[in-house]
Amino acid sequence: MKPVTHIVGARPNFMKAAPVIAAVAAHHLPQRLVHTGQHYDRAMSDVFFEQLGIPEPDVNLGVGSGSHAAQTAALLLALEAEFIANPPRAVIVYGDVNSTLAATLVAAKLGIPVVHVEAGLRSFDRAMPEEVNRVVVDALADLLLVTSPEGVDHLVREGVSTERIALVGNPMIDTLLKNLDRMDPESVRSLHGWPDRYAVVTLHRPSNVDDPTLGGEIVEQLLQLSATIPLVIPLHPRGAERLGALGLVDAATASRQIKILPPLGYIEFASLVRGASLVVTDSGGVQEETTILKVPCLTMRENTERPITITHGTNRLISPAQLADAAAGVLAGAFALPSEAPPLWDGKAGVRIAAMINDRYRA
Repeated sequence: MKPVTHIVGARPNFMKAAPVIAAVAAHHLPQRLVHTGQHYDRAMSDVFFEQLGIPEPDVNLGVGSGSHAAQTAALLLALEAEFIANPPRAVIVYGDVNSTLAATLVAAKLGIPVVHVEAGLRSFDRAMPEEVNRVVVDALADLLLVTSPEGVDHLVREGVSTERIALVGNPMIDTLLKNLDRMDPESVRSLHGWPDRYAVVTLHRPSNVDDPTLGGEIVEQLLQLSATIPLVIPLHPRGAERLGALGLVDAATASRQIKILPPLGYIEFASLVRGASLVVTDSGGVQEETTILKVPCLTMRENTERPITITHGTNRLISPAQLADAAAGVLAGAFALPSEAPPLWDGKAGVRIAAMINDRYRA
């Protein structure tokens, strides 16, 4: 029997794929795990496999980094060779990274059905590379599995047949809930010597860190915020380079109120967020995690493809100039926490996804 082939390549994919892989195994359906190597260092890749119990990949294509064009081209070549050598019955892709786009394009041209987990998200901002990936993948996918109700509406408006769409919930929340007992803020604080009350900051999007003027404004706002509450800032290599050049690293060295860290493993980062008084981010996944952990979140973006975190969760969109004032309001208690989770964010999305894959592709 041909396997269903999971494509993962970057940090956001791993938390989404883990519960689906486990649930597909329960159906005894052959499966193959392909790691494209889009994220390739231990902190951004290997540690997630270890902490989440994801099986060792059957192959790591090792495409590495590069411009969007160069990376996507390398992915197309490597994935075509993989699918020809090991033909899948269906290809399962996750999220909106370049690995997701490339796998979908290759599979579509080879006549292989594509299952898109986390379909239907839209920021309606084509300046975001991820938005371009989402639109293309959803246009080509055979089965579109949606995390929240507005995603269904987006797909129907784009002309996708309702027979191809299913609202299944959020598999990343499956991973969060499964590992909740392992997320101990106190032990993480003690290990690193962090205070009891702190804010977590994660920034990496080009729209925030690539523009020196905007990046400089962000650094100034963070310095202002750090006078109110200590900041813990795990930075991806790219963010560390760009914001460091704007003075954030030097400021952290001179201040006991700012702690800059390298990327953290899943359990360490989630523990850090769980114990925070406030999170400032431009990450999509962090918006969802804070909704479940009931931690106030300020998202430094003009838009979000996850509006349910605003209408049903703890999230607000802000500009860099609004950061210090918005954070002061949150810390003063001006934030209503949700009483319940969004629909189907119940820890069983992976089970629902696996059942649909089994029913649709076992024959």
